[in-house]
Amino acid sequence: MTTTLVVGLDGQGSGDRALAYAKRMAGLIGKCELLIVYVIEWSPYSFQTAEENAQRHKRREEEIATAMERIIDPAVKALKDDGVKAKGLVRHGDVADTLNAISVEENADQIIVSRSSEGGFAKRIFGSSTANLVMSASLPVTVVG
Repeated sequence: MTTTLVVGLDGQGSGDRALAYAKRMAGLIGKCELLIVYVIEWSPYSFQTAEENAQRHKRREEEIATAMERIIDPAVKALKDDGVKAKGLVRHGDVADTLNAISVEENADQIIVSRSSEGGFAKRIFGSSTANLVMSASLPVTVVG
């Protein structure tokens, strides 16, 4: 049976530390797959103009493609180059809820995230998301400092 570890990346150095920890755990576990996830923070309750609503789907698809290209694909490639089984995923939504939902969908064994992002506004968003994830997750969460 393969152990699945979900790794939440934030596009910062703190996410790289979570990824390094997950890679080390995968090596210790043996038969393991890493699911690398980047969540684009999005709220269905934000107010949009009619024009913005018309462009929303296209904009979301562009954001997903950009995140895959800049964050997920390089991380997955580096892991595969090192012999680690990995795949990547980008979704829109609340970070804590989305990471938990993906982990449940994928029958993951553990979620690995960083304590917080390294700068400004993102630090406040992802930092609180980490706390929310720890408090509400359906499976064990490892928080890397």
